[in-house]
Amino acid sequence: MVSSPQAPVKPRVYLIGTGGSISFIGDHRTDYVNYSYHNRHLTIEQMLERVPEAAAIAEVRPEQLLNVGSASVTPAHWLELARRVNDIFAQDPQAAGIAVTHGTATLEETAYFLNLTVKDHRPVVITGAMRPPTGLGTDSDVNLLDCLRVAAAPQSAGRGVLTVLNNEIQGARDVTKSNSYRLETFRSGELGCLGYADSDEQVVFYRTPTRTHTLDTEFAVDELTELPRVDIAYAYAGADGLVVNALVEGGAAGIVAAGLGGGGSSPEFMTALRAAQRRGVPVAVATQTGNGRVMRSRRFVEDGYIAADNLAPKKARILLMLALTRTKDPAELQRMMLEY
Repeated sequence: MVSSPQAPVKPRVYLIGTGGSISFIGDHRTDYVNYSYHNRHLTIEQMLERVPEAAAIAEVRPEQLLNVGSASVTPAHWLELARRVNDIFAQDPQAAGIAVTHGTATLEETAYFLNLTVKDHRPVVITGAMRPPTGLGTDSDVNLLDCLRVAAAPQSAGRGVLTVLNNEIQGARDVTKSNSYRLETFRSGELGCLGYADSDEQVVFYRTPTRTHTLDTEFAVDELTELPRVDIAYAYAGADGLVVNALVEGGAAGIVAAGLGGGGSSPEFMTALRAAQRRGVPVAVATQTGNGRVMRSRRFVEDGYIAADNLAPKKARILLMLALTRTKDPAELQRMMLEY
Protein backbone atom coordinates (compact mmCIF):
# COMPACT_ATOMS: atom_id res chain seq x y z
CA MET A 1 0.00 0.00 0.00
CA VAL A 2 1.44 3.35 -1.05
CA SER A 3 0.86 6.16 1.39
CA SER A 4 -0.11 9.54 0.00
CA PRO A 5 2.48 12.28 0.39
CA GLN A 6 1.92 14.66 3.25
CA ALA A 7 1.37 18.32 2.56
CA PRO A 8 4.41 20.41 3.52
CA VAL A 9 4.17 22.13 6.86
CA LYS A 10 3.77 25.86 6.42
CA PRO A 11 5.78 28.23 8.62
CA ARG A 12 3.89 29.79 11.49
CA VAL A 13 3.81 33.60 11.47
CA TYR A 14 2.21 35.78 14.11
CA LEU A 15 0.56 38.92 12.74
CA ILE A 16 0.27 41.81 15.20
CA GLY A 17 -1.98 44.73 14.31
CA THR A 18 -1.30 48.20 15.72
CA GLY A 19 -3.33 50.42 13.37
CA GLY A 20 -2.22 53.11 10.94
CA SER A 21 -3.20 53.96 7.37
CA ILE A 22 -3.02 50.30 6.44
CA SER A 23 -6.14 49.79 8.56
CA PHE A 24 -8.05 53.09 8.25
CA ILE A 25 -11.52 53.20 6.66
CA GLY A 26 -11.99 56.22 4.41
CA ASP A 27 -15.24 57.84 3.35
CA HIS A 28 -14.84 57.02 -0.36
CA ARG A 29 -12.42 55.48 -2.83
CA THR A 30 -10.50 58.68 -3.52
CA ASP A 31 -10.15 59.63 0.13
CA TYR A 32 -6.36 59.72 0.40
CA VAL A 33 -6.07 62.61 2.84
CA ASN A 34 -8.95 62.70 5.35
CA TYR A 35 -9.46 58.98 5.96
CA SER A 36 -8.23 59.17 9.57
CA TYR A 37 -10.74 61.90 10.52
CA HIS A 38 -13.37 59.53 11.96
CA ASN A 39 -10.78 57.13 13.43
CA ARG A 40 -12.39 54.04 11.93
CA HIS A 41 -10.20 50.97 11.46
CA LEU A 42 -10.35 47.49 10.03
CA THR A 43 -9.32 44.87 12.56
CA ILE A 44 -6.25 42.78 11.84
CA GLU A 45 -8.56 39.83 11.15
CA GLN A 46 -10.47 41.86 8.56
CA MET A 47 -7.19 42.95 6.97
CA LEU A 48 -6.07 39.34 6.74
CA GLU A 49 -9.35 38.34 5.10
CA ARG A 50 -8.55 40.74 2.26
CA VAL A 51 -5.46 38.67 1.32
CA PRO A 52 -6.54 35.00 1.13
CA GLU A 53 -3.24 34.37 -0.69
CA ALA A 54 -1.56 34.55 2.72
CA ALA A 55 -2.87 31.05 3.50
CA ALA A 56 -0.48 29.62 0.92
CA ILE A 57 2.50 31.37 2.55
CA ALA A 58 2.11 30.64 6.23
CA GLU A 59 -0.06 29.55 9.10
CA VAL A 60 -0.98 33.06 10.18
CA ARG A 61 -2.05 33.80 13.74
CA PRO A 62 -3.46 37.34 13.91
CA GLU A 63 -3.87 39.43 17.04
CA GLN A 64 -4.83 43.03 17.65
CA LEU A 65 -2.48 44.75 20.07
CA LEU A 66 -3.41 48.38 19.26
CA ASN A 67 -5.51 50.13 16.64
CA VAL A 68 -4.33 53.73 16.52
CA GLY A 69 -2.88 56.18 14.05
CA SER A 70 0.90 56.22 14.14
CA ALA A 71 1.00 59.81 15.41
CA SER A 72 -0.58 58.45 18.61
CA VAL A 73 2.14 55.84 19.18
CA THR A 74 4.19 56.49 22.33
CA PRO A 75 7.22 54.92 24.04
CA ALA A 76 4.76 53.08 26.29
CA HIS A 77 3.40 51.38 23.16
CA TRP A 78 6.96 50.46 22.14
CA LEU A 79 7.46 48.73 25.46
CA GLU A 80 4.15 46.90 25.15
CA LEU A 81 4.93 45.72 21.63
CA ALA A 82 8.48 44.64 22.47
CA ARG A 83 7.24 42.62 25.44
CA ARG A 84 4.59 40.92 23.29
CA VAL A 85 7.10 40.04 20.57
CA ASN A 86 9.51 38.62 23.13
CA ASP A 87 6.69 36.66 24.79
CA ILE A 88 5.68 35.08 21.48
CA PHE A 89 9.21 33.96 20.71
CA ALA A 90 9.72 32.66 24.25
CA GLN A 91 6.44 30.74 24.30
CA ASP A 92 6.44 29.33 20.77
CA PRO A 93 9.69 27.81 19.48
CA GLN A 94 7.81 26.87 16.29
CA ALA A 95 7.13 30.48 15.36
CA ALA A 96 8.99 31.28 12.14
CA GLY A 97 8.63 35.02 12.52
CA ILE A 98 6.42 37.95 13.45
CA ALA A 99 4.76 40.45 11.11
CA VAL A 100 3.56 43.82 12.43
CA THR A 101 1.24 46.34 10.78
CA HIS A 102 1.87 49.96 11.74
CA GLY A 103 1.23 53.53 10.71
CA THR A 104 3.95 54.97 8.51
CA ALA A 105 4.58 58.26 10.36
CA THR A 106 6.41 56.56 13.24
CA LEU A 107 7.07 53.17 11.67
CA GLU A 108 10.83 53.73 11.44
CA GLU A 109 11.00 54.60 15.15
CA THR A 110 9.07 51.54 16.29
CA ALA A 111 11.20 49.37 14.00
CA TYR A 112 14.46 50.67 15.46
CA PHE A 113 13.22 50.32 19.04
CA LEU A 114 12.39 46.66 18.34
CA ASN A 115 15.74 46.26 16.59
CA LEU A 116 17.38 47.09 19.92
CA THR A 117 15.04 45.20 22.25
CA VAL A 118 13.78 41.99 20.59
CA LYS A 119 15.63 39.03 22.09
CA ASP A 120 15.59 36.58 19.22
CA HIS A 121 17.22 36.19 15.82
CA ARG A 122 13.96 35.15 14.16
CA PRO A 123 12.58 37.82 11.82
CA VAL A 124 10.35 40.66 12.94
CA VAL A 125 9.02 42.52 9.92
CA ILE A 126 6.98 45.74 9.98
CA THR A 127 4.81 47.13 7.22
CA GLY A 128 2.31 49.93 6.67
CA ALA A 129 0.59 51.61 3.76
CA MET A 130 0.51 55.02 2.16
CA ARG A 131 -3.05 54.58 0.92
CA PRO A 132 -5.87 53.18 3.07
CA PRO A 133 -7.42 49.83 2.14
CA THR A 134 -10.59 51.66 1.03
CA GLY A 135 -8.72 53.76 -1.55
CA LEU A 136 -8.18 53.14 -5.25
CA GLY A 137 -4.71 51.76 -5.89
CA THR A 138 -4.19 50.91 -2.23
CA ASP A 139 -0.83 49.43 -1.29
CA SER A 140 -2.19 47.96 1.95
CA ASP A 141 -2.92 44.45 0.67
CA VAL A 142 0.31 43.81 -1.20
CA ASN A 143 2.39 45.28 1.63
CA LEU A 144 0.66 43.00 4.12
CA LEU A 145 1.21 39.97 1.91
CA ASP A 146 4.88 40.88 1.41
CA CYS A 147 5.31 41.38 5.16
CA LEU A 148 4.00 37.88 5.87
CA ARG A 149 6.18 36.44 3.12
CA VAL A 150 9.35 38.07 4.47
CA ALA A 151 8.52 37.08 8.06
CA ALA A 152 8.05 33.46 6.95
CA ALA A 153 11.28 33.30 4.95
CA PRO A 154 14.18 31.59 6.73
CA GLN A 155 16.67 33.85 4.95
CA SER A 156 15.19 36.83 6.82
CA ALA A 157 16.53 35.57 10.16
CA GLY A 158 19.55 37.17 11.78
CA ARG A 159 19.25 40.49 9.93
CA GLY A 160 17.61 42.48 12.72
CA VAL A 161 14.17 44.00 12.48
CA LEU A 162 13.10 44.62 8.90
CA THR A 163 10.55 46.79 7.14
CA VAL A 164 8.89 46.00 3.83
CA LEU A 165 6.82 48.39 1.74
CA ASN A 166 6.65 48.88 -2.01
CA ASN A 167 8.33 45.44 -2.41
CA GLU A 168 11.53 46.77 -0.79
CA ILE A 169 13.11 45.28 2.33
CA GLN A 170 14.93 47.80 4.51
CA GLY A 171 16.91 47.53 7.73
CA ALA A 172 15.34 49.17 10.79
CA ARG A 173 18.46 51.15 11.70
CA ASP A 174 18.70 53.01 8.41
CA VAL A 175 15.19 53.21 6.98
CA THR A 176 13.32 56.50 7.01
CA LYS A 177 10.13 57.90 5.55
CA SER A 178 11.27 60.30 2.84
CA ASN A 179 8.05 61.52 1.22
CA SER A 180 4.70 62.55 2.68
CA TYR A 181 2.41 60.69 0.24
CA ARG A 182 4.30 58.69 -2.42
CA LEU A 183 4.25 54.88 -2.29
CA GLU A 184 8.05 54.66 -2.61
CA THR A 185 8.59 56.80 0.49
CA PHE A 186 10.65 54.40 2.62
CA ARG A 187 14.36 54.69 1.86
CA SER A 188 17.68 53.89 3.53
CA GLY A 189 19.52 56.89 2.17
CA GLU A 190 22.79 56.35 0.36
CA LEU A 191 23.27 52.91 1.95
CA GLY A 192 20.32 51.39 0.10
CA CYS A 193 17.77 48.67 0.76
CA LEU A 194 18.66 45.13 1.81
CA GLY A 195 16.62 43.29 -0.78
CA TYR A 196 13.23 42.71 -2.36
CA ALA A 197 9.97 40.89 -1.80
CA ASP A 198 9.47 40.68 -5.51
CA SER A 199 6.77 39.93 -8.05
CA ASP A 200 7.98 36.35 -8.56
CA GLU A 201 7.04 35.69 -4.90
CA GLN A 202 10.68 35.39 -3.88
CA VAL A 203 12.38 37.03 -0.89
CA VAL A 204 15.83 38.08 -2.05
CA PHE A 205 18.59 39.70 0.03
CA TYR A 206 21.77 41.34 -1.24
CA ARG A 207 23.25 42.70 1.98
CA THR A 208 22.81 42.46 5.74
CA PRO A 209 23.20 44.98 8.60
CA THR A 210 26.45 44.77 10.55
CA ARG A 211 25.63 46.87 13.63
CA THR A 212 24.68 44.96 16.79
CA HIS A 213 20.96 44.23 17.03
CA THR A 214 18.18 42.13 18.60
CA LEU A 215 19.47 39.15 20.61
CA ASP A 216 22.99 40.56 20.87
CA THR A 217 22.12 43.95 22.41
CA GLU A 218 22.47 44.79 26.09
CA PHE A 219 19.01 46.30 26.43
CA ALA A 220 16.29 44.50 28.36
CA VAL A 221 12.82 46.03 28.55
CA ASP A 222 10.68 43.30 30.08
CA GLU A 223 10.84 44.90 33.52
CA LEU A 224 10.65 48.53 32.37
CA THR A 225 7.44 50.50 32.84
CA GLU A 226 8.72 53.71 31.26
CA LEU A 227 11.70 55.11 29.40
CA PRO A 228 13.81 58.17 30.24
CA ARG A 229 12.61 61.31 28.52
CA VAL A 230 14.87 62.34 25.64
CA ASP A 231 13.97 65.24 23.36
CA ILE A 232 15.30 66.56 20.06
CA ALA A 233 16.45 70.17 19.61
CA TYR A 234 16.49 71.19 15.94
CA ALA A 235 19.20 73.57 14.79
CA TYR A 236 18.69 76.27 12.14
CA ALA A 237 20.16 79.61 11.14
CA GLY A 238 19.95 81.96 14.10
CA ALA A 239 18.89 79.30 16.62
CA ASP A 240 19.58 80.42 20.15
CA GLY A 241 19.39 78.55 23.45
CA LEU A 242 15.64 78.95 24.02
CA VAL A 243 14.55 75.44 23.08
CA VAL A 244 17.52 73.69 24.68
CA ASN A 245 17.07 75.60 27.93
CA ALA A 246 13.36 74.84 27.96
CA LEU A 247 14.02 71.11 27.52
CA VAL A 248 16.41 71.12 30.46
CA GLU A 249 13.95 73.04 32.63
CA GLY A 250 11.20 70.65 31.52
CA GLY A 251 13.05 67.65 32.90
CA ALA A 252 14.64 66.04 29.84
CA ALA A 253 16.97 63.23 30.85
CA GLY A 254 18.87 63.60 27.58
CA ILE A 255 18.92 65.78 24.47
CA VAL A 256 19.64 64.97 20.85
CA ALA A 257 20.81 67.99 18.89
CA ALA A 258 19.74 67.75 15.25
CA GLY A 259 22.68 69.77 14.01
CA LEU A 260 23.55 71.42 10.74
CA GLY A 261 25.93 69.72 8.32
CA GLY A 262 28.44 67.78 10.43
CA GLY A 263 26.48 68.47 13.60
CA GLY A 264 27.38 72.02 14.57
CA SER A 265 25.11 75.02 14.99
CA SER A 266 25.13 78.64 16.08
CA PRO A 267 27.33 79.65 19.04
CA GLU A 268 24.25 80.40 21.17
CA PHE A 269 22.75 76.98 20.47
CA MET A 270 26.01 75.19 21.29
CA THR A 271 26.46 77.27 24.45
CA ALA A 272 23.06 76.06 25.65
CA LEU A 273 24.05 72.46 24.89
CA ARG A 274 27.21 72.81 26.96
CA ALA A 275 25.18 74.29 29.81
CA ALA A 276 22.79 71.34 29.61
CA GLN A 277 25.69 68.93 30.00
CA ARG A 278 27.00 70.84 33.01
CA ARG A 279 23.59 70.23 34.58
CA GLY A 280 23.93 66.49 34.03
CA VAL A 281 21.89 66.18 30.83
CA PRO A 282 23.79 64.09 28.23
CA VAL A 283 23.78 65.57 24.73
CA ALA A 284 24.07 63.49 21.56
CA VAL A 285 24.82 65.39 18.35
CA ALA A 286 23.24 64.08 15.14
CA THR A 287 22.90 65.60 11.69
CA GLN A 288 19.66 66.62 10.04
CA THR A 289 21.13 66.17 6.55
CA GLY A 290 19.78 62.63 6.09
CA ASN A 291 23.11 61.08 5.13
CA GLY A 292 26.65 61.01 6.46
CA ARG A 293 28.27 60.82 9.87
CA VAL A 294 28.74 63.09 12.84
CA MET A 295 32.39 62.54 13.69
CA ARG A 296 34.16 62.89 16.99
CA SER A 297 35.83 66.18 16.11
CA ARG A 298 38.25 67.84 18.49
CA ARG A 299 35.68 70.41 19.56
CA PHE A 300 32.94 67.83 20.13
CA VAL A 301 35.28 65.67 22.22
CA GLU A 302 36.48 68.64 24.27
CA ASP A 303 32.90 69.75 24.90
CA GLY A 304 31.85 66.24 25.89
CA TYR A 305 29.19 65.61 23.25
CA ILE A 306 28.15 62.13 22.19
CA ALA A 307 28.62 61.77 18.44
CA ALA A 308 25.64 60.00 16.88
CA ASP A 309 27.62 58.71 13.89
CA ASN A 310 25.13 58.34 10.98
CA LEU A 311 22.02 57.78 13.08
CA ALA A 312 19.13 60.06 12.21
CA PRO A 313 18.09 62.30 15.13
CA LYS A 314 14.94 60.22 15.78
CA LYS A 315 16.99 57.03 15.89
CA ALA A 316 19.67 58.61 18.09
CA ARG A 317 16.90 59.62 20.49
CA ILE A 318 15.69 56.03 20.79
CA LEU A 319 19.18 54.69 21.39
CA LEU A 320 19.91 57.36 24.00
CA MET A 321 16.64 56.55 25.79
CA LEU A 322 17.61 52.91 26.06
CA ALA A 323 21.24 53.68 26.88
CA LEU A 324 20.15 55.86 29.82
CA THR A 325 18.36 52.86 31.34
CA ARG A 326 21.85 51.34 31.67
CA THR A 327 24.23 54.21 32.49
CA LYS A 328 24.93 57.94 32.41
CA ASP A 329 28.67 57.48 31.93
CA PRO A 330 29.63 59.55 28.86
CA ALA A 331 32.20 57.05 27.61
CA GLU A 332 29.68 54.22 27.78
CA LEU A 333 26.99 56.29 26.09
CA GLN A 334 29.43 57.05 23.27
CA ARG A 335 30.34 53.38 22.95
CA MET A 336 26.69 52.43 22.60
CA MET A 337 26.05 55.16 20.05
CA LEU A 338 28.81 53.76 17.85
CA GLU A 339 28.00 50.08 18.42
CA TYR A 340 24.29 50.15 17.61
